[in-house]
Amino acid sequence: MRTIHVGIFHYSGASKSAVYGLEEAFLFANRACLQLEERCQFVPTVFQKIDELTGSFDVLLLPPATKDIYYLAPLESDLQWMVEQHRQGTLLASACAGAFVLAATGLVQHRSITTHWGLAQALKASYPKLDIDSNKILIDHQDIITAGGMMSWLDLALELIARFASPVAMRLVGKMLVVDTAPREQRFYQQFLPDLQHGDQAIVNVQQHINLCFAATLVVDQLADDAHMTVRTLQRRFKAATGFNPNQYIQRVRIQKACDLLETGSESFEVIARQVGYEDSSACRKVFVKLMGLTPVEFRRRFRSMA
Repeated sequence: MRTIHVGIFHYSGASKSAVYGLEEAFLFANRACLQLEERCQFVPTVFQKIDELTGSFDVLLLPPATKDIYYLAPLESDLQWMVEQHRQGTLLASACAGAFVLAATGLVQHRSITTHWGLAQALKASYPKLDIDSNKILIDHQDIITAGGMMSWLDLALELIARFASPVAMRLVGKMLVVDTAPREQRFYQQFLPDLQHGDQAIVNVQQHINLCFAATLVVDQLADDAHMTVRTLQRRFKAATGFNPNQYIQRVRIQKACDLLETGSESFEVIARQVGYEDSSACRKVFVKLMGLTPVEFRRRFRSMA
């Protein structure tokens, strides 16, 4: 019998539903392994204080958080212990805000990682050199795994069950829990929520104009002229304030509007494309797929049924 010891760190502010959901997912995995006659058993351990632990884990999980009490300033002694665990062969994995703790260990400096799309900018601000890809639900480096959204702890648990038990056991757990085990991406779910609190009022004015007039013809030269700036200055200040150049920002605003219309309306995508400012629906479709990872038909099918 292969025994996999899984540590679940219930740090201050961690999501209780995720902490105990992870524990139960591995207990369900044991039921699946027993049913399939697979010689694998998970032993999940929830802990709050590292100094009370003895021994080591095969897997150490950093769950999502509902409060930023701990993950923005983890204890140095905790971080050193995690680094030592990793050195001894422990697989480290985070979900959502747990990525902040993982980043603080210094073990992901030269790796791509993911976190909740709404936290990506804050994580990048705290650790500017990190390669963050918030489009992904999971990024697996074998010894380190990061998962994205608030509920991605379930994707993480399923990934670990597939690895240490089998993909068949993972799919059986999915059936037990009635959850989709098919591959997916975080960008399917992300919304474009513009930052208007960056402090550059001239750029805020441009953003508000774009948000109001997204369906009209928007030309960067005219935006710069209206803002009493050169195009080069507008490009520089806009990118510094929002993280996007003006054309990228316009695309994201329009595609978000298209998403809203696909979810709530019944018009064809050709009509929606014109409503959000595209004369050519095929060009709109290409941008949509690039940003959302789904075709408009797939997006409507997935999210219209969730409404």
